[in-house]
Amino acid sequence: VQLVESGGGLVQAGGSLRLSCSAAGFSFVDYAIGWFRQAPGKEREGVSYIRIGNLDKKPHYIASVKGRFIITSASDGNTVYLQINDLKLEDTANKYCAIRNKMFVPSQEPENGFSVRQYEHWGQGTQVTVSS
Repeated sequence: VQLVESGGGLVQAGGSLRLSCSAAGFSFVDYAIGWFRQAPGKEREGVSYIRIGNLDKKPHYIASVKGRFIITSASDGNTVYLQINDLKLEDTANKYCAIRNKMFVPSQEPENGFSVRQYEHWGQGTQVTVSS
């Protein structure tokens, strides 16, 4: 399984970015793709995920990014996008996408969807730097 992130860069506060996560080399039917961030000196944390396959493509966000982050998937499910609006200085981080090859237990969503431990394959990340 290969995941490649792109779309990061240097952006002024208040601007927008659209990150892409291209996934290949798998034949999962029901799976989830999540976006994570890791700021310098901090642990990696989940910010958003989307279920893909025979289930509804319901997006999930942590509370602190709701309203600014939008996760969508291409119709083939192999590319997932993360639109980030109104960028803030605290958005500066390396952004990673990851794939989980099975669905979450419903009673354990959305918490498990944001958990690093729940995903099997990861991309190399794309750096987002927000300047004032």
